[in-house]
Amino acid sequence: MKIAVSGKGGVGKTTLVLLLARHFRDRGAGVILVDADPDGNLAAGLGIDPAAVVPVSAMKELIAERTGAQPGAAGFFKLNPRVDDLPETVAIEKDGIRLLVMGTVRKGGGGCVCPESALVRALLQHLVLERDEVVIMDMEAGIEHLGRGTARAVDILIVVVEPGRRSIETAHRVRTLAGDIGLSKIGVVGNKVRNAQDEAFLREGMPDFDFLGFIPYSEAVIQADISGGGLYPADSPVNAAAGEIAERLAEQKPAT
Repeated sequence: MKIAVSGKGGVGKTTLVLLLARHFRDRGAGVILVDADPDGNLAAGLGIDPAAVVPVSAMKELIAERTGAQPGAAGFFKLNPRVDDLPETVAIEKDGIRLLVMGTVRKGGGGCVCPESALVRALLQHLVLERDEVVIMDMEAGIEHLGRGTARAVDILIVVVEPGRRSIETAHRVRTLAGDIGLSKIGVVGNKVRNAQDEAFLREGMPDFDFLGFIPYSEAVIQADISGGGLYPADSPVNAAAGEIAERLAEQKPAT
């Protein structure tokens, strides 16, 4: 299963990604997490020191070796570099979950493509099209890293929302952007939901979206974020809600 997760900053995308990753791991699946949000913090959530993580887009020697050009260089370079070994060689593993941090990619004007962008896009395409693991991508709201071909192969885009009008507006924009690149299967997860009124507010503001579930507001999640951890008790309401969402996702994935 290949899952992309998007939404307005601060809504809890990373929390959902971590919870789903642990549930799928506990089901016996191999799991690869992709941090494609320039402001993402999946490493800290997994208990990895962010200072020890080098984003793929900043691996200058690797970029030069695989593309034939230095990062940021103009001119000729390979648009389809070899990447099939990178999930094993550059990913960081923690508690049975592998992490790949993409980093910030400079966007060239007029449709230009830089070597680091070529490597990141090729790696994402490999992860989505050719890997057997569960791949969960923490995206920025603009889903900039996904190309058309890659997006069409994603099983589902999950938009995380919190009770608030700006969050709902972002969800509508994300759906439009997703449709532009051929990503049609979209689900919504409501996060930081305090009561039935919050759930009703989200449903009323997004009547034509498919809600996968709702995760309750939790002080434990806030404290875990402050302390740099992402572990919650197995019997917590947050974990239980995420488990139900993971089960629903597994049921939607057709057998191959």
